[in-house]
Amino acid sequence: MNLKSNKSQDVSSNKHYQSLREQYVSRGVGNGNLNVAKYAKGATIVDVEDNTFIDFAGAIGTMNVGHSHPKIVNHIKEKVEDFIHPGFNVIMYKSYIKLAEKLAQLTPGNFDKKVILLNSGAEAVENAVKIARKYTGRTGVVSFVRGFHGRTNLTMAMTSKVRPYKLGFGPFASEVYQAPYPNLSEKPDKLTDEEYDEYIIDQLNDFFVSSVDPETVACIVMEPIQGEGGFVIPSKKFVQAVREICNQHGIVFVADEIQTGFARTGKTFAIEHFDVEPDLITVSKSLAAGFPLSGVVGRSEMLDSTNPGELGGTYAGNPIACEAALKVIEIIEEEKLNEKSELVGAKIQKHLESIAQQVNFVGSIRRLGAMVAMEIVDPDTNAPDKETTAKIIKQANENGLLLLSAGLKGNVIRFLAPLVITDEELTKGLNILEEVCNNVKK
Repeated sequence: MNLKSNKSQDVSSNKHYQSLREQYVSRGVGNGNLNVAKYAKGATIVDVEDNTFIDFAGAIGTMNVGHSHPKIVNHIKEKVEDFIHPGFNVIMYKSYIKLAEKLAQLTPGNFDKKVILLNSGAEAVENAVKIARKYTGRTGVVSFVRGFHGRTNLTMAMTSKVRPYKLGFGPFASEVYQAPYPNLSEKPDKLTDEEYDEYIIDQLNDFFVSSVDPETVACIVMEPIQGEGGFVIPSKKFVQAVREICNQHGIVFVADEIQTGFARTGKTFAIEHFDVEPDLITVSKSLAAGFPLSGVVGRSEMLDSTNPGELGGTYAGNPIACEAALKVIEIIEEEKLNEKSELVGAKIQKHLESIAQQVNFVGSIRRLGAMVAMEIVDPDTNAPDKETTAKIIKQANENGLLLLSAGLKGNVIRFLAPLVITDEELTKGLNILEEVCNNVKK
């Protein structure tokens, strides 16, 4: 009787679920906010106690078309009546094939393309590497310093940040090398931007002498903009230099668009900003508006270098997720989210620049489209300030704004608000951030 009474009293509270989470969920799963979501629409989340949060995290870049978009919800309600998962390896279904066609048409590259659909971003990266190794007959894999590609054994090896992703989980997959990648925040004052680019490109060329011979490399896997690394944006010259190295040595160029894809940067794919056509592209996150789905899209001859059964997975290309993805692509086109991305990003940048005038710990502000970052630094030394960053994020969460950090040194606040965010939601969120920053300053 007491148990029933306690349950009815506590079941709707955040504290109740927090205690259950502590009892039953692995400590290894991180939580930026310990409240419990009840429902979400657009860029607003409401918890079980009816507290509201403006979402500037977007499920780590998964919600470009917003939470519970009505077109997707209505479509899925209809489609789930047909079947949930017959398994594409057992019997085909239209949504997988139609989505493959759409992705082949959408992605950059004036050549014949094919597609494999999978479940997660890390799985897409692993399969891109498998395809590149099979196609080239080589084993070497090159990623970049500050890069993030996932939490599986291979993708951990490709990921740069040790804590919390790699410490204690080795040994990792072999034949993986991390190359230099430019970051203007680290540029020596004596160098111009152009000189710094030349310096890093020289370092990259030296890397293929000192660390790995390019003739043994199957693929270079590159985030066009580094995500977990701190939203670091390279120059067009650097990206094109990487493409040229691939051309010279028969290396497969893989663009990891898992966080940057589907209108986040003001183009459907970020690599389009750099006038480079990748051989393979990995996609996930905002592809399916929250349904687990990923894929590898690329040159037909590369995808076809594998034999039947060598690629795939039980749930890979789930039909409900594919239906959601088809609607996502429609929404991006109908609601002009590439254009909206630039408008949202510009508003965020302008407000961050205003905050920088009020406090003394804002370092670099950078963006491409609505992929925006603000560095937090020590005002006396200009060194990365992880502690102040954590304070800002914690207070923002407590005041109704969901934020995420990023960067090797944990001092970057990244902005991944849904692109369908209203002016009211955006202004409310930015005002909370401004108030928190001024409070932290005091």
